[in-house]
Amino acid sequence: MHKFFIIVATLLLALYASLFVVPEGTRGIVLRFGKVLRDDDGKPLVYVPGIHVKLPLIESVKKLDARIQTMDNQADRFITKEKKDLIVDSYLKWRISDFSRYYLATGGGEISQAEVLLKRKFSDRLRSEIGRLDVRDIVTDSRGKLTTDVRNALNTGTKEDEITTTAADSDIASAAARIEQEIKSKNGAVNPNSMAALGIAVEDVRIKQINLPAEVSDAIFQRMRAEREAVARRHRSQGQEEAEKLRATADYEVTRTLAEAEREARITRGMGDAEAARLFAEAFSQDPDFYAFIRSLRAYEKSFNNGQDMMVLSPDSDFFRHMRAPDKSLPR
Repeated sequence: MHKFFIIVATLLLALYASLFVVPEGTRGIVLRFGKVLRDDDGKPLVYVPGIHVKLPLIESVKKLDARIQTMDNQADRFITKEKKDLIVDSYLKWRISDFSRYYLATGGGEISQAEVLLKRKFSDRLRSEIGRLDVRDIVTDSRGKLTTDVRNALNTGTKEDEITTTAADSDIASAAARIEQEIKSKNGAVNPNSMAALGIAVEDVRIKQINLPAEVSDAIFQRMRAEREAVARRHRSQGQEEAEKLRATADYEVTRTLAEAEREARITRGMGDAEAARLFAEAFSQDPDFYAFIRSLRAYEKSFNNGQDMMVLSPDSDFFRHMRAPDKSLPR
């Protein structure tokens, strides 16, 4: 009875060791003695999400993330067609297209190793494409074409890669040669300088931001500031000139208006004085003695307006004639 339980437990353990689960969003690759199992056509055995069976102790399972990955690149300096520097901030999205190639190229399916190769290749391709364009094309209509060309070049490679080989291309080509020796693919030749050689497909390339270098931005800012200050000074001088013109015109109008008013006032005052003199002359001509009496009274009023005034005159002076007793011989 005891042996029966041992046998049952052993079978259960063997069954448990033989079953493996591939979670959703991942793919499983079975490794037998460290090598990827392939079918009769040379294609890798990739297990989709679900429960599967493997040989215990002999076979192991490597689970790879089948979802789209996002690789954010640090902003870097690039040179345009007209030899101008730009700081470009970008990112790309990629996924595993061939799990066996990816596993062998990255030394066991490490995402960090894949992104090291992908980042270097992406930087070279982006630098090459930006070098063909000027600043206007990069920041306007050609941005969509730029990212599309970079994505296609990463996925399939270009003829230029066959002529000029960068360090990133050499690393990818070395990994691709090692993979070809390992799997002996029957699917045809793959460009050793493309990301397809590593089992990676680039889904999208995007440029987040394009800036000028700090020293260039400062120089442009200072130049724009100087231009704006020159324009401001020009407008300010024009405004001062117009203000002086308006002020001179206003002063002229004030002076002219005052002169005309003064002239009109003098003419009116002269006419008034003439009319008053005429009226006085006409009124006093009717009674000269009364006119003389009125004038004497005004003279007395102006002469004796202060109690301390003193006049030394002869009592017989004509000035006091109206203060003496009235002459009865005069008509009343």
